[in-house]
Amino acid sequence: MALSLLRFDMRVPDFAKTPAPELYAAALDMAQWADEKGFDTITLSEHHATDDGYLSAPLALAGCMVGRTRRIRIGVVALLLPLYDPIKLAEDLRVLDLASGGRVGITAGIGYRPEEFVMFGKDWEKRGALMDECLQALLDAWTGEPFEYRGRRGFLTPAPVTGPKPPVFVGGMGRNAARRAARFGLPFQPAVNDASVLELYRAECARLGVENPIALPPGDGEMIWVSRDPERTWAQIGPHVLHEAVTYASWQRPGFHSAVVSYATSVEGLREEGKFRVLTPGECLERAQEKGPFATFIHFPLCGGIAPEIAWESLELYADEVLPNLPSLADADS
Repeated sequence: MALSLLRFDMRVPDFAKTPAPELYAAALDMAQWADEKGFDTITLSEHHATDDGYLSAPLALAGCMVGRTRRIRIGVVALLLPLYDPIKLAEDLRVLDLASGGRVGITAGIGYRPEEFVMFGKDWEKRGALMDECLQALLDAWTGEPFEYRGRRGFLTPAPVTGPKPPVFVGGMGRNAARRAARFGLPFQPAVNDASVLELYRAECARLGVENPIALPPGDGEMIWVSRDPERTWAQIGPHVLHEAVTYASWQRPGFHSAVVSYATSVEGLREEGKFRVLTPGECLERAQEKGPFATFIHFPLCGGIAPEIAWESLELYADEVLPNLPSLADADS
């Protein structure tokens, strides 16, 4: 079946007219609604020290969403692993795993904004070593057996419901990330569509004896809204989406890039570039037919502080006229 996702990063730029508490309440309502309507996944992001209130505690929001949902999966893409105490993180993820029935997972990111490391008192130059240390500590803590971290003894019970560990992908932008994922025997979620990086991951897994390696490429990074009148919707959401795009692009350092980054500097440029799209229900179905049963529709309803009433209009139109008519695996086999 084609996949339907919701993404939230909870930015609230100064020009947004909806205050943050209302946007957070709307995000929780949307999570419950998406769960009931049959959406597949909710993804949350993480950043710190921003002017626009970017989501800084994604596990807390994930926990709130777990309490409002029953079946939809919730992922943090990406959790900035070197900024965390890994033992406390292992406990928090274990509890989320138990409470959700295994529905919460993370993609572990190394981070690319030095100011975030400064804020948490972490050494930017040692971020690779911190990432490795945190991954190893998580895996050790989830065994259900006594473990050591920095010479200290620990023990976590009960073990996570998801065996042998909660869902953890290793994210990253290049070859070091591919090698790290293989070295820890973990699934890999690169930030870019680079065939050579994926091949390196598979080769390293084969060399190290990792069974059934899993790689999840980022796709085209396209995010959508659904409207009967795309021109009207673009007029409503354009400044919000442009804020998202311009701010995110300004964070990219030399050598750092991602499939979701847009370098447009105007609303017109965004529309031409195509990473953010406003589609009619008919256009959604046409794209689903072109892409087949593995088509993915990523909805970004509250992007840049978009008013909830505008976001709801898009989501409900998709649920009413697109979701019931998406191609399934059975369609592909027939």
